[in-house]
Amino acid sequence: MELKDNYGRLIDYLRVSIIDWCNLHCVYCQPEIIKRTHYEILSYEEIIRIVRLAIQLGIKKIRITGGEPLMRRNIIFFITELSKIDGIEDLTITTNGILLAKYAYSLKQAGIQRLNISLDSLQAKRYEEITRGGVLNQVILGIEETFKADFNPIKLNIVPMKGINDDELEDFVRLTIERPLQVRFIELMPMNHNLSWEKRYLPVSQIKKRLKRHFVLKPVSDVKVCNASGISVSRSGPAEYYQIDGAKGLVGFINPISEHFCNRCNRLRLTPDGKIKPCLENEVEVDIKTPLRDGQSDEEIKKLLLLAVKLKPQRHQFASKRVRLRQMSAIGG
Repeated sequence: MELKDNYGRLIDYLRVSIIDWCNLHCVYCQPEIIKRTHYEILSYEEIIRIVRLAIQLGIKKIRITGGEPLMRRNIIFFITELSKIDGIEDLTITTNGILLAKYAYSLKQAGIQRLNISLDSLQAKRYEEITRGGVLNQVILGIEETFKADFNPIKLNIVPMKGINDDELEDFVRLTIERPLQVRFIELMPMNHNLSWEKRYLPVSQIKKRLKRHFVLKPVSDVKVCNASGISVSRSGPAEYYQIDGAKGLVGFINPISEHFCNRCNRLRLTPDGKIKPCLENEVEVDIKTPLRDGQSDEEIKKLLLLAVKLKPQRHQFASKRVRLRQMSAIGG
């Protein structure tokens, strides 16, 4: 079955945020510390039911996010149960990496196929400042464990910010020379925070221009180029990939602001408190938790999922100045 929205886009990807709490409080993600009670967030059983129904409608890819998903109790049990659902073709997770050294092998055994790790600085003191308390060495150890656990690909997500970490762009690219990493630069998004977004925002065009002074970045247009280095690369995501001659890894660019890819958006988002978000930026949400707990049938829950698909806007409106009610950590990115 194919699931399409009003603009003909194929919707086959559900991002599932299982917790809005995080062990870091990054300046662009969680400026305020908000923690919902256990009852307010969906139980694992409720999430699994929603995912199973979404799969029946045409969803094929599931990404587990947060907050920091590895902070939720019994996460390995949840992933193990989730991976048993027939029809999931791609089961992945996004993490800040702080707890990866502990969980890398268990995640692999439970069914996680790919990892995204958020890492915005390679300097210990700066990393601590950006994350407001994070210890860089814990993430480095976690990355090493993911290599040992044979994850492929391993993606590092970096949000470059003017005057904060933009002097490290070249250092991140150099990581791809010796290791089969996918280093991805993601434009800062203007969520509701006090980071002075316009002052810190760095478009992908400027990032590329700076990097091309030091590296020859060749576009990756053939999947065989990636396989020659032993790297798996997804063609369905928003990243545009490049490779340095002889490098084992890739460099990716994601530009949700300067050149939005809304015409290719294939995703819905499930928030920890049980709302389906058709668009990251848009405040429109469909409450699925209340009907779920009121004992509504599977068919009624499916209707709500279909409603969320129909409510997907043609594109985001990040350029508008309006206040957004949810911070990034409460959505799952």
